Amino acid sequence: MTGAGRARGTGPRGGGHIAARLLAALGRFHDARPWDHNAHYHRAILRRLPHHRGAALDVGCGSGDLARLLARRADAVTGIDTDPAIVAKARAATPETVPVAFAMADALDEEAAPGPYTVVTCVAALHHLPLAEALASFRARLAPGGTLVIVGLHREETPADRAVSLLAVVANSAVVWWKRPGGGRGARPLAMTAPTRPATTGLAEIRRTAARILPGARVRRRLFWRYVLVWRRP
Repeated sequence: MTGAGRARGTGPRGGGHIAARLLAALGRFHDARPWDHNAHYHRAILRRLPHHRGAALDVGCGSGDLARLLARRADAVTGIDTDPAIVAKARAATPETVPVAFAMADALDEEAAPGPYTVVTCVAALHHLPLAEALASFRARLAPGGTLVIVGLHREETPADRAVSLLAVVANSAVVWWKRPGGGRGARPLAMTAPTRPATTGLAEIRRTAARILPGARVRRRLFWRYVLVWRRP
């Protein structure tokens, strides 16, 4: 590419520089007005769960927001996470009358939370784990007829991924304006204080692995950089 071409496209006065500045400004805007994308899917998770009572396991429970919601329809809920600080926060935020027990445990350690469970959930934690091993572990803990619901993150790989990501950026800005119409800096929700990492597995590989380990599982792309996996054990 010629020097003139670089100046038009990505130079200090070019479109690339302007786009970078806009993205940086958008990032600062959202950082100042945080909201929990995972919590956005909690109601969707509950709609996919059975209404009868039983035992539930929330893997990667974080601050315990979903575990406390599960307790509204389960006899007992176990929330596990490997981060001792966030487990302590989850316990502190949970009234003693709510039937939830939190434990610091590895998600793959089936002896720490053996089950069987009527419900197993996992939100924004699967990409921290070896995919096939984690799905097999969740399957082993489910009681016959039990339901697994995962809200996960995936790596962008395809034009469709990028198109949905762009739509999510627009939708995210709209939600921020709706939640904070007057602007102003807001405190980060407790759930957003847990450690994070980027996803490294694409949606196609997630679907292939789920089909092999959880026959009949439904994996659907969603907004806000998430997908939802639902599987019911025969």
